[in-house]
Amino acid sequence: MSLFHIDAGLEWTSAEHQTLVLAREARSRGFISRLVVQPASPLHQKAAAEGLAVIPVRMPGGRRLGAALKVAGAMKRGRCVLAHFHDAPGRAVGWPAASWARVPIRVISRRTEAADRLGGSAARRIDMVIAVSEGVKSDLVRGGLAGGSVEVVPAGIDFSPYDDIKERDFLRREFSLAADDFLVGVVAGLEDPRGYREMVEAAAVIREHAPKAKIIVLGEGGLHIEPDRRGHDLAAEDVRYFLGFRRDAARVLASLDVFVTTLPQAGFDDGLLEAMACRIPVVAVESGGRPDVIGHRESGLLVPRREPRSLAEAVLKLYLDRSLAGRLALRGAEAVREKYSAEAMARRIIGIYERLASRKGVRLG
Repeated sequence: MSLFHIDAGLEWTSAEHQTLVLAREARSRGFISRLVVQPASPLHQKAAAEGLAVIPVRMPGGRRLGAALKVAGAMKRGRCVLAHFHDAPGRAVGWPAASWARVPIRVISRRTEAADRLGGSAARRIDMVIAVSEGVKSDLVRGGLAGGSVEVVPAGIDFSPYDDIKERDFLRREFSLAADDFLVGVVAGLEDPRGYREMVEAAAVIREHAPKAKIIVLGEGGLHIEPDRRGHDLAAEDVRYFLGFRRDAARVLASLDVFVTTLPQAGFDDGLLEAMACRIPVVAVESGGRPDVIGHRESGLLVPRREPRSLAEAVLKLYLDRSLAGRLALRGAEAVREKYSAEAMARRIIGIYERLASRKGVRLG
């Protein structure tokens, strides 16, 4: 008996880390896990290095039928009793393979809203969809999936890079900033002109009341603003520095005094959890998944969407009340480690596997 994890990721992202941790947790419970992965991908290399069984298959590729047949053969030989599809490209290959191999339990992960819709066959024959947030679950239910077929399990994050950060003045040294400058890191959709203007409007209010505030935009978008450009004249010179996406995310985030995200999506690809793990107070716009992460005035501050003045006022509240900022930062760090670590995610998903197996009278190992 074995469990198959199908993950078509080509890069090493939080999604691939979660797949690896899940397979590792399953092995610790005595279950045999096999990972269907892209050849020579980081997940392939890391899983093989840990002694996990790996099946390299190019996905989806131009020869999808051949790839699906290969996976189906492996499933039959490995007596696969549960297949977990971690992304859409992996499902494109793994779903027909699981059908041909008559795999009794099938699980899908969904990490974002409005992604690929589950087709009729998948919707009818899926045993469980694991949604990253209540917002994603609501999107699936609106799309016609029965609520009992969706369970929310927050994304699992590798918090180890944020556990022992000794350097918290990285940005101040890089940009020759003063020790009392108040660094506001912002993740915004730069490809959205309206969102961009709202960010600038909020920045103007912040700078009017807090001249020592420095607005640092993290990431880049369709407006093609050059990263690391000093003193960029934007509107009223409210936004001072733009950074490209950085590999030294822990050092960058730990240098901030507050982290702000204006992105509306319910997924966790905007650095929010990582900032909380760094013990940085956070401000976020309300969206489908944010209540799962932030308790307003408990582990962060939530503001309405499309209200730049409310956003600015929340940042100024943290600027003026450092005690509140410190309390929110500490509680936020505790909350993300308790709820959103990769290990916590893996334990919950294994529990789902066991419930599905019990319901169907299937032995997992």
